[in-house]
Amino acid sequence: MNPRTYISVIGPSDASPEVLRIAEEAGACVARAGAVLVTGGGGGAMEAACRGARSAGGLTLGLLYGSSRSEGNDYLDLAVPTGMGEMRNVLVVRTGDGVLAVGGAFGTLSEIAFALKLGKPIVGIGTWTASVGGKPAPIPSAGSARQAVDLLLRMLD
Repeated sequence: MNPRTYISVIGPSDASPEVLRIAEEAGACVARAGAVLVTGGGGGAMEAACRGARSAGGLTLGLLYGSSRSEGNDYLDLAVPTGMGEMRNVLVVRTGDGVLAVGGAFGTLSEIAFALKLGKPIVGIGTWTASVGGKPAPIPSAGSARQAVDLLLRMLD
């Protein structure tokens, strides 16, 4: 039996309409690929990705900031209340086999850093870019959610 692939979609809780659209499309693409969607389970890009995944018949997992499952968005199939606050960001990244960053605020930036530190494959759409030791950070970017999910799945093969 082959285990299912888990894809973490990260992005800001206070997201622009464009980021919300891309996150929702990304969630749907993750679901159509047969992967489990992992998010922080909150609002904004996380909720949009979950909505997209659910609309495409996918399974959603949220690793929540607080201590109650009721804090999760309405599109979660599984809600895990970590009670860890922002420290749960490393769990979101670690749970996914790969990471897709859409837009981003400082929480997203921390998740990108964790992904790079853990050696997780990561693809970005309109997200943070940086250099590491004077070299560009190894974050491939994509022009659409579909391209990003396809690229991430190829990186996981």
